[in-house]
Amino acid sequence: MTPRTEPTAVSPEAAPAGTPGQIAAGFAEYLASPDGPQFLNPDAVRTPGPDVSIRTVTADGRHGPVAVRIYGEPAGTDSPALVWLHGGGFVSGSVDIPESDYLARVLADQGTPVLSVDYRLARDGVSFPIPHDDALAGWFWARENSESLGLNPRLLCLGGAGAGGNLAVGAALYLIDAGKPLPAKLLLAYPFLHAELPPPAGGLDEAVMAELPRHLRFTLEDCIRTAENYVGGPVSMAPSYAMPGYADPAGLPPTALLACEYDDARGSSELFASALERAGVPVSYFLAQGAVHGHLNHTAGLPEGQPALDFLARELAAATAV
Repeated sequence: MTPRTEPTAVSPEAAPAGTPGQIAAGFAEYLASPDGPQFLNPDAVRTPGPDVSIRTVTADGRHGPVAVRIYGEPAGTDSPALVWLHGGGFVSGSVDIPESDYLARVLADQGTPVLSVDYRLARDGVSFPIPHDDALAGWFWARENSESLGLNPRLLCLGGAGAGGNLAVGAALYLIDAGKPLPAKLLLAYPFLHAELPPPAGGLDEAVMAELPRHLRFTLEDCIRTAENYVGGPVSMAPSYAMPGYADPAGLPPTALLACEYDDARGSSELFASALERAGVPVSYFLAQGAVHGHLNHTAGLPEGQPALDFLARELAAATAV
């Protein structure tokens, strides 16, 4: 694994420190809001996402209909497309948050259609396997309808951010076991793959981390509670599709990983990248220097986020048919 690094994000030193109320509230509680985390820099002047064609279709899922929002039109039958899953700790976020909507607009404007899956959140009694099944429903719909959309099914990629990265890897593992066609590539942004986060290589700058708002920190308790809420019980009950970081990654498609420098969850991406390499899976790793968890949300429409978007766009363009 040869990491590529570029300075990309607003300096965390300039980020507002957590208020006493934020410090008292854990990550899981904060994410209990359907709207998800706030921006680090809400007053920044942001460039709006490109104006692209958008339409919504409905996929038939095991637990009911699943909305899929389609951005853009294919540049040609030899161009890739991306099925994308937003983040939010499984309990918040939507296809409207920037790491989903803004990313999709940028990629679609460059000729890569994006199919964003509005999976059910793990709230109000919903737990695994419902979000996992919804992700698969979106994937299967995209695969089955790719030709009518002008897409090459063999160039269809799958990805997600945070919890969405978990759902993408879990779906790919299911496809392997079921003998179904795999994505041409996985694209993962700061994925949540392990219930107990391994420490990042080289550690973290604790002086910088201490200045971050509480909702951007991952304690062991936060991670366990987030995982247990999604699994619907103890983490020990979690199958590999629910916590895919513990699974054997052999057979997964080539994978692009975007990690963030100031992110407690960076160790999960590093550990997964190493596991992929040992299994012989091609992996590209990009470390966004100065970035925090939720980088695609915090820097949407800002110059600081462009290198990460460029990395994902390059990885999509380099996808080869399976």
